[in-house]
Amino acid sequence: MLAATDFVLPGIEVIDSRYRDKFDLKSVVADNTSASRFVVGGRAMRPEDVDLRTVGIVLEKNGEPVALGAGAAVLGHPAAAIAMLANHLGRRGQEIPAGSLILSGGATEAVAVAAGDSVCLRVQGMGSVSLRFA
Repeated sequence: MLAATDFVLPGIEVIDSRYRDKFDLKSVVADNTSASRFVVGGRAMRPEDVDLRTVGIVLEKNGEPVALGAGAAVLGHPAAAIAMLANHLGRRGQEIPAGSLILSGGATEAVAVAAGDSVCLRVQGMGSVSLRFA
C-alpha cells in the first residue's frame, strides 16, 4: 500500500450530522459516516520518510490542546485502513483510481465546534493544518 502512495499529509475531516443532540454509532452509519468536508495542508512527505504508526498528533481548539493521538489509532497503522479499502474494491473487480486523495480515518476523537472556533491539527514532522468556523 505504501509503495503505491505518492505522499501523505495532515488533514482534518469536518463531520456533521442531520441528527440533533445525538452522535452514536447507529446515527453515524445511518448518516453515511457524517462526512461533510475536509482540509489538508502541512508538508507533503513520502511515506517512507515518516513512521505513520508512531507519528504524534495534537488537535487544538482555539489555541488549546483538546485531543492527542498517534497514527496507530487508525487500525494500528493508517495504511491498514487504505489497504482494507483497496482489498474491498479488489474483491469487486474495482480499484482506487490513481491520484485519489484518501482519508485514512480519525486518529483522535471528534471535537464539537461552533461558529468562531478555530481548529489546528499539528502532526509531528509534517507541519499543521487549520481552519476557522464561520
